[in-house]
Amino acid sequence: MAAFVTSMLILIVGVGACLYFGHRRPLGTPLTWGEAFVGATWGFAMMVVAYGVVPHQWLEFADNELLWRPDRVLMGFSADGLKFGEEAANLVGRGRVLVSYQTMRDIVATLLYVVFLAGQMYMWAAWQRRGRAQAGAVERTSRFGRPLVRKA
Repeated sequence: MAAFVTSMLILIVGVGACLYFGHRRPLGTPLTWGEAFVGATWGFAMMVVAYGVVPHQWLEFADNELLWRPDRVLMGFSADGLKFGEEAANLVGRGRVLVSYQTMRDIVATLLYVVFLAGQMYMWAAWQRRGRAQAGAVERTSRFGRPLVRKA
């Protein structure tokens, strides 16, 4: 539990730092080689944590502490109906489908990947949109293309 929570906190703090420093940086500022190197390393580290460490720690937590194994049946359904727990393991009938705790563990791991991918795509889009003026905030200009200083 501690390793899973710690890896999630590291990811949240890392993404928060990315957002904080991204908003502080003025649009159009030249990028130095060192800044690009640090930014690329930081981005790679956050992807390793998001796609490698956090799902791994979830699987370890579910296997070792929650004991979500394939021999523990969560639920089952068949022509006889829906059963939970130990009753589901002894379920008979046509079309019997058993859902184990390991299946639920894998579904949660898959959802972690989906959430992280959606978050990464959102971050890319937010980074590309940064610094743009709102659609309603059009600056008034004179006939010659210069901005108006006072109201006419």
